[in-house]
Amino acid sequence: MTTQNLTRRTLVAAASAAAFAFSFAGAVHADTLDLVKASGELKIGTEGVYAPYTYHDDKGNLTGYDVEVARSIAAKLGVKPVFVETQWDGMIAGLDAKRFDIVVNQVTPTPERRAKYLFSVPYTYNKGALIVKKTNNEVKSFDFVKGRRAAQTLTSNWGKLADALGAEIVGAADFPSSVQLVATGRADLTINSELSTLDFLRIQPNAPVKIVALWKDPIEIAIPLRKSDAALQAAVNKALDELQADGTLSKLALQFLGTDASKK
Repeated sequence: MTTQNLTRRTLVAAASAAAFAFSFAGAVHADTLDLVKASGELKIGTEGVYAPYTYHDDKGNLTGYDVEVARSIAAKLGVKPVFVETQWDGMIAGLDAKRFDIVVNQVTPTPERRAKYLFSVPYTYNKGALIVKKTNNEVKSFDFVKGRRAAQTLTSNWGKLADALGAEIVGAADFPSSVQLVATGRADLTINSELSTLDFLRIQPNAPVKIVALWKDPIEIAIPLRKSDAALQAAVNKALDELQADGTLSKLALQFLGTDASKK
């Protein structure tokens, strides 16, 4: 073999290796949006026990406002929604571990969360309700929370509010557990979603709990994504903007929440 042929063969081999390496690196670093579209599935983290946002109906089907919003987003992306039910306190960790691509479960974009995650545009505005046992006439407003036992999921929006107000936090797995702790006297109060509480009281009008106050300002609810998923964030935002414009969000809010909480 001549020196000229050997050099040409070496250059071709080097080019092929470089192309393979580039292709491999591209596969490793592919944006989640590309992977979602390639697989045809959008994996969504949600609780499944937080009515009226995410729960199972009488037939055992997963539904609720957040669930149907997530389904609508997936439809806009042209993929199938795949729900991964997870307890709240493991929800954000599941996003980090790539168990799912997004979380749709009434998450507030707090400054601490924004430092670690990207967020979509808001799709819900929700007020916090102060809930106590019906026979409790001592806790009358949020001024009475300090020093009281508050049943809360530890890392939730409402748990953080209770902690900031000086409550002694009693850990709970989810909303029903929080209400149960209050009803049985193992906690003095819980701060939770006004809409979830009203829905709970509609279904169980004889439950021994009541709302005594509402937090002054509604909180924004959005969809968290990993910091590396800017393309998926843009696609989710586009979907939400379209769902807001065509009235889908308002329709779902009225259906599941009884009020248009999709608007401030």
